[in-house]
Amino acid sequence: MATVTLKGNEVKLAGKEKNVGDKAPEVQVVKSDDLSDITVGGAKENAQLIIAVPSLDTPICAMETSKFNQEAAGIEGLEVTVVSMDLPFAAKRFCSTEGIENLTVASDYRNKDFANEYGVLIAEGPLAGVTARAIFVIDRDGNIVYKQLVPEITEEPNYQEALEAAKAAAAK
Repeated sequence: MATVTLKGNEVKLAGKEKNVGDKAPEVQVVKSDDLSDITVGGAKENAQLIIAVPSLDTPICAMETSKFNQEAAGIEGLEVTVVSMDLPFAAKRFCSTEGIENLTVASDYRNKDFANEYGVLIAEGPLAGVTARAIFVIDRDGNIVYKQLVPEITEEPNYQEALEAAKAAAAK
């Protein structure tokens, strides 16, 4: 069972841990701007960069989403989706307030399918029930080619490494 820390305290993650080389499961999440179901994972026409965050309503998650909104926007052949447990209404308001227009923001609040299928559901502690901070890059064939499970929930991911992996997957 995978673990991360929250302010130095270990917390266990639930679900089916996925790693580089695994097939990326297809799951439905709810798009924040129109409440439609969209599919993330699996084989697609474009490579995918899926960014899991605990809540957009926190400074680190907001900063992370804004950075990926700017940095990943110019990568041709790449779909970028931020997934959290935030209700779609709150996520839509966040996107409007923060000017998030270059990526899709989605919610896993209904069934927690994404968090469970990718093994990033926080199983204990004060954040139980939300997603850990993680990044997955999926190639066009539906394979996970990059994974970053951020060890400390309150810290930012390695943007450069994730973006390089996303560019490489999109270029193939």
